[in-house]
Amino acid sequence: MRIGILGQRGGWHEKSLQAALSRRGIVAPSLPITRLTARQGATPRISIGQEVLNNYDALFIRAIPGGSLEEIIFRVDTLHCLENRGVLIVNSPGVIERTVDKYYTLSLLEDAGIQVPRTIVTEHFDEAMNGFLELGQDIVVKPLFGSEGRGMVRVCDKETAYRAFRALELGRYVYCVQEFIPHGCEDIRTFVVGDRVVGAMVRKSETWKTNMAQGAKGSPMDPDDTLCEMSLRAAKTLGTAYAGIDILPVEGGGYKLIEVNGIPAWRGLYAATGINPADHMVDFVLNRV
Repeated sequence: MRIGILGQRGGWHEKSLQAALSRRGIVAPSLPITRLTARQGATPRISIGQEVLNNYDALFIRAIPGGSLEEIIFRVDTLHCLENRGVLIVNSPGVIERTVDKYYTLSLLEDAGIQVPRTIVTEHFDEAMNGFLELGQDIVVKPLFGSEGRGMVRVCDKETAYRAFRALELGRYVYCVQEFIPHGCEDIRTFVVGDRVVGAMVRKSETWKTNMAQGAKGSPMDPDDTLCEMSLRAAKTLGTAYAGIDILPVEGGGYKLIEVNGIPAWRGLYAATGINPADHMVDFVLNRV
């Protein structure tokens, strides 16, 4: 059986997957996704150096680095082509496309009956300013495509909103503005593999950003039935093989789901709970190839 990992060679998560695969007798190379070469009417069809990806049974996708629009489309297109030719891609390119886009993710979740924060996405400055007022003049401005809390800004002043939106206008960015939900500087991360919540933690920070990459600390938690049902429904809606799901408790009861990560980190979860999602992910793949 041939299983590989596409990402940025040498990262902690690649090594975690390699160790989990090694415990099952499988040696999995870690390959840089930025070195893809594809051929039509010739062989090998899709390769990275001497590694012919069409010959693999499964590939874990651990990173699709930023680049030009053409570079990113090409990388995702090759994953679609490999999937069409019978290679199991985890997560699939369709899942990655759905989860990388905050607007599309929230739209699909809301259509599935999952509670999400009020969010307004627009290309127009005036509509963004109207959104600031509509959402109570306390908002989070987010990149439409982003991760680890980078680029998110909380805005609770009209003049600051004006300047921030004018700056975004110069870069021809799409405005993604979301209501700020008071959360005591903590949120919940659940980790779903297949049809199971394999682990969960509370992430607590000294600021309103609760991403581990922004300095938050995790502590283990036992998710209740509502959290598990919400997490599993979200994963099923987006079609994930595995996902990191971020949820905020709402004052007065209940939860709102703020993000589904299709290429999630789990180093913080492992440190907080001792649960290693890599083992569950590998078992999931081995049961399907």
